[in-house]
Amino acid sequence: MQKRFNKLIFLLPLSFLLGACSDFLDKDPLGQNTEINFYNDPDNAILGINSIYDATSWDEGPNGAGHTYDWMFGDVLSSNSEKGSAPSDFQDIQDLKEWRTLATNGPVNGLWRNQFAVIYRANTALFYLPDANIPEALKMRLIGEARFLRAYGYYQLARIFGGLPLFSAPVKPSEFGNTPRASFAETFKFIENDLKEAAKLLPERNQYPAADLGRATRGAANAYLARIIAYQLGTDNGNNHTWQEVYDLTKAIMNSGQYGLMANFAQIFEDEGENGIESIFEIQFGVSTEGWGPIKIGTTNNIIQNCRCAWGWGFNNPTTNLVNAFEAKDPRLACTAYKDGDVVLGTKVKIDFPKENATGYLSRKAAVVKPLEGKASPQNIRKFRYAEVLLLNAEAAYYLNKPNETRDLINQLRARAKQASLPKGSQEGSLTYDPIPATALTGVLNPIADGVSGTALLDALRKERRVELAMEATYFWDEVRWGTYLNKLSGETKSRAQARAIPGSVNPIPVLPIPLTEVESWKLQQNPGY
Repeated sequence: MQKRFNKLIFLLPLSFLLGACSDFLDKDPLGQNTEINFYNDPDNAILGINSIYDATSWDEGPNGAGHTYDWMFGDVLSSNSEKGSAPSDFQDIQDLKEWRTLATNGPVNGLWRNQFAVIYRANTALFYLPDANIPEALKMRLIGEARFLRAYGYYQLARIFGGLPLFSAPVKPSEFGNTPRASFAETFKFIENDLKEAAKLLPERNQYPAADLGRATRGAANAYLARIIAYQLGTDNGNNHTWQEVYDLTKAIMNSGQYGLMANFAQIFEDEGENGIESIFEIQFGVSTEGWGPIKIGTTNNIIQNCRCAWGWGFNNPTTNLVNAFEAKDPRLACTAYKDGDVVLGTKVKIDFPKENATGYLSRKAAVVKPLEGKASPQNIRKFRYAEVLLLNAEAAYYLNKPNETRDLINQLRARAKQASLPKGSQEGSLTYDPIPATALTGVLNPIADGVSGTALLDALRKERRVELAMEATYFWDEVRWGTYLNKLSGETKSRAQARAIPGSVNPIPVLPIPLTEVESWKLQQNPGY
């Protein structure tokens, strides 16, 4: 998708609250452009799908839905980061970290509301598209996109809340308040079915025109399917998955010729890395300056993580534990975290630790130059990279007793990392990528030796995954599925997390509370410990 793609979505005011459906399907249309005939126009049908992409981008939410970002869960809940900013700022995030969350928590409620908006909009499109009078090839592609995005919405919710009420069509009046939660396994099976169907219908990356880069692809559907199977294998494998499935799915992506590793790791999270060769799926943003001035079609995701010394709020601080996980002189560290006195995008930063920072570090992957508006960063949010496909394949190969393949894949990532430059703008007043002196990389990131196997190889793989994907909101889910999460907690925080975990067939799954309004309105069973 083009960087200006998002401005189109506001032309389609679809209802997104499940409770707002009532009995509109039983009423006579009051105007010409009804939902019944809306999808009979190809341009409108595309706008209908664009509206689903729109809802996936809600990080500050419409109509007071509140802030909700992946890093609040995938990073801050993990040992990779702390809340950050001033200690008293945004207590709701610290409550997440300490497992003190109430059913009225802002990020929790925002996540539920926003992702069910994704689901409702997807269901609306899927209800009308099959009978739409539009070219068949376009119809099938749009159905594939809608199924992928519905799976994405349910996936975002299921890993936070566990089993969910499942809807495959717009909510009927008879279903309001009478739809129970499905089990964990049933919910993930529903997601899997959508991803499998999406993979059949979606084109490959190179089959989209350049203007549509960023839309869901066959590779994205298979990548998410591999990720959620790996998650179930380490938590609740009620769907009887195997590592062979993960291996086959990721191998198909690797053999597709559609993706590869970006040559310079330092470029991945800059503008020039957007929708690049390594991109499996990104949430698209942009800034428009047309008409009456800047229009907010960007994201606060970067702003809220940027240094308070500039145009940021200072949240999501990498921990010393994470920084120490990098090998000495690993170029990826400078591209992942920065500290007081570092030069970031041409500007020397001043981090006020501990007054306005919890660890002394900030996320370099979220750094951006000053946006046109203080709350409208145009930087896309990377959700899935090809590097993770390689890591999932390496993990599957390990469990399938293919240690040579595991080592080879780890070494591919280490070799790429060793070729990285300094981060963009590491010199004051410059936005260039300066090379790292070759002498500084002597003995750095040596290949995993052929003799490394067993537990040592698994430890090397997990460490590589951690540093490669650090601050990309994935590590909490890895800690949970590896069974290492609860053991890293202590005291009352550990006790509270244990009390809020649903028992899994392999490892317990800590979950957050279903929003109070949903428990009351939909008569949903609350999660344990709340």
